Amino acid sequence: MKKNEKNNKKIMIIGLAAIAIGAAGFLGYTTFQARTAKKTGEETITAFTKALKNQNYDQLSNYITIDAKTQKNYSKKAVNEKYQAVFTGIGANNVKISDIKIKGDDFSYELSFSTGLGSLKNNYSGTFSDQNKKINWKPDLIFPTMSGKDTVSYQNDPAVRGEILDRNDAPIAANGTVYRLGVTPVKLGSGSGKNTAIEEIATYTGLTTDEINTALDQGWVEDDSFVPLATVNSLPEDLPEELDYQEATGRNYPLGEAAAQLTGYVGKATAEDIEKNNALVSGSVIGRAGLELSYDKQLRGTDGGTLVINDKNGDQKKVLQKVNKKDGKNIKLTIDSQAQQVAYQSLGGQPGSSVAMAPKSGELLVLASSPSFDPNLMTNGISQTDYDAYNNDANLPFSNRFSTGYAPGSTFKTITASIGLDAGTLNPSEEIAIDGLKWQGDSTWGGYQITRVSEVSPVDLETALVYSDNIYMAQQTLKMGSKTFLAGLDKFIFGEKLDLPISMNPAQISNDGTFSSDILLADTGYGQGQLLLNPIQQITTYSVLPNKGTLVYPKLLASKETKTKKAAIKESSATTVTTDMQAVVTDPNGTAYILNSLGLPIAAKTGTAEIKTEQDTKGQENSFLYAFDTSNQAYSVLNFLENAQDGDSAVGRSGDLLTYLSENYQ
Repeated sequence: MKKNEKNNKKIMIIGLAAIAIGAAGFLGYTTFQARTAKKTGEETITAFTKALKNQNYDQLSNYITIDAKTQKNYSKKAVNEKYQAVFTGIGANNVKISDIKIKGDDFSYELSFSTGLGSLKNNYSGTFSDQNKKINWKPDLIFPTMSGKDTVSYQNDPAVRGEILDRNDAPIAANGTVYRLGVTPVKLGSGSGKNTAIEEIATYTGLTTDEINTALDQGWVEDDSFVPLATVNSLPEDLPEELDYQEATGRNYPLGEAAAQLTGYVGKATAEDIEKNNALVSGSVIGRAGLELSYDKQLRGTDGGTLVINDKNGDQKKVLQKVNKKDGKNIKLTIDSQAQQVAYQSLGGQPGSSVAMAPKSGELLVLASSPSFDPNLMTNGISQTDYDAYNNDANLPFSNRFSTGYAPGSTFKTITASIGLDAGTLNPSEEIAIDGLKWQGDSTWGGYQITRVSEVSPVDLETALVYSDNIYMAQQTLKMGSKTFLAGLDKFIFGEKLDLPISMNPAQISNDGTFSSDILLADTGYGQGQLLLNPIQQITTYSVLPNKGTLVYPKLLASKETKTKKAAIKESSATTVTTDMQAVVTDPNGTAYILNSLGLPIAAKTGTAEIKTEQDTKGQENSFLYAFDTSNQAYSVLNFLENAQDGDSAVGRSGDLLTYLSENYQ
C-alpha cells in the first residue's frame, strides 16, 4: 500500500472515531438533559401538589405560568383563590399523587383526595415551561374538563345523626333546636362602652373577656358579622341587648349530668380526625365519648350530595360525584330514663355509682356515675372556665365509676358462701364459736389480723351475713382451700370481656389469678385482698342469686339476645343464701335493716371495703349495697359510694331507686 493511501485511511479512521465520539457525546448530553428535565418536572409537580395537600394555596402560584388567553379569566392570585375556594368548599383532604409521567415538556399524573362525598380520583395532564420549572396552568388542572369561567358547585346533604333512645323510646341523645348566642361588632360600640358591653356579655355567658375579644379579632370578622360565642339548648328570656342569637340544629342530652358518662357527647371533627378517617370532612360531627363514640359510625350515617362542574351560564357540564345520603340509625337501649334520673339524684353529688338490672334478662336499667358533668356544655362548646372547674374538681366528674374496678367488700360474701355450699365445705346451720373482734390463722401471719365489727358468738351462715362477719367468712374460705375456691370462682366472669360498648378491665381474682398466701385467700373470701370488680361486673356476678344459680350477662342494647351461663352455683345454694339475705333486711341487727321500712320483698347484702396503708388505722371506706326483688326477680340494684363519710352509706341512698323499681317492674 502506498504511503498516501495509508495516511488517508488513517485520517478516515480518526475522522470516523471523532464523529462517533461526537455522536456519543451528543447522545449523552441529550440523555442528561432528558433526565434533568424529568427530575425537574417531577419536583415541580410534587411541590405543586404538596401545596395542595398542605392547604398552602398561596404558594401554588410559585409553580405556574399563565398564558395570555387564560389570563383573561385568571391571574396568579385568582388561581390561588380559586383552589382555596374549591378545595375548602368540598372539604378536600388526604390529597395523594401517583403515577407521575414526564416526557419532554409534557406531563401527566393521578391525583386522589377525599371530599365530603367520598374518594375522588382524576388523571391530569399538561405542559411545562421554563425548563420544566413552571406548569402552564389551565382550569382543567382543578378538575379535568374545566375551562374558561367554569365553576364548581358542591351541595352537601348531611345525614341526620341517629338518636339514642331508652327502653321506652324516650330520647337520651336527641337532635333538636339549639341557639347560638353571639354578637355583631357594630352593636358593641367603641371605647369604654364597648368594654362595658363585653364585660356584661362575659358575665352572662360565663366566658372571659379575653375569650370574647379573641373571637372578635378573627380575620373573617366584619362590623356586621354575626360572631358566635356560645351555644345553648334553650333560649334565655333575659338576653342582654348586645347579645344576638341564631337558631340551629344540634345535639342535646335531656338527662344532662344524670347520664353523661353513659351517653358521652359529640364534637366537630378536627384535622387529625379527618386525616385518620376519609369519611370525615371539615364540619363533620363525631362522637367524642361514651355511646356517642362507641356507636359513632352507626349514629353518624353517611352524608350525601353532589359535586358538579357548571359552565359560565350556570348550566351543568359534568357531575363529578353524586351520593345519596344515608341517615344514621337510632340506638335503642335497655336503660330506663326515669330510673336513671332517680338513681343519679339519690347519689346527691357524692362520688359513687348506681347500677340497676333486670336479672332475668340482663337488661341494664340504670348506669349512673357521680359526680358528673353536663354533656350539653361539652357538645355546644364549653368555656375554659367551666372546663377548668370540672377538670380541677378533686371528685373527678369525668371519671366513670360504674366501669371502674373496686374491691367489692362484704357483698362478695354471698359468692364465697355459695361456693362453700356447693363444695360441701360450708354447713349453713353449723355454729362456730368466734371470740373477740380480731383473729388470725396462725403465728405465720405475724402481726396481721382479720377484724369484724360485731362481737357475736356462736356464728352460723345467716348470722355471718346479717352481721357481715369477716372472721367467719375468712375461716370458711380457708377451710375450702384455694383449689376449691378458685374452681368455684372460675365459673363466674373473672378474666372475661363483657359484650358491652363500655371500656372496662376484666374482673380479677388477684393480680396473678392465684392466691400467694393464706392471708390473701382469707381476705378474698370477704371481698378484699386483690379482688377487683366494677359495679356492672358485681351485679352480673350476683345475678346467680335471683336466677337460682344461672349467671345472666348484662346487655345494654335492646336488640341483643340474653346470654347466660348455666349452673354457676347450685339452685339450693342460691336459695339458702337468698333466704339469709332476706334476714339482712328483716332482722333488726341486719346491716340493711334500714330497707325494711320500705315494705318491699327484697334480699340484700351490704359491703364496706376499707382502703388503708397500715393496720389498726382508719382508711377510706367504700360502701356497697346489692339488693334484688325476691317476689318476681324483676330488678336488682348495686349501689356504691366512694369514700363514704360517717353517717352516709350506699344502703342509705338506695330507698328512692328501690321504690321506683318496685312500682314499675313486677
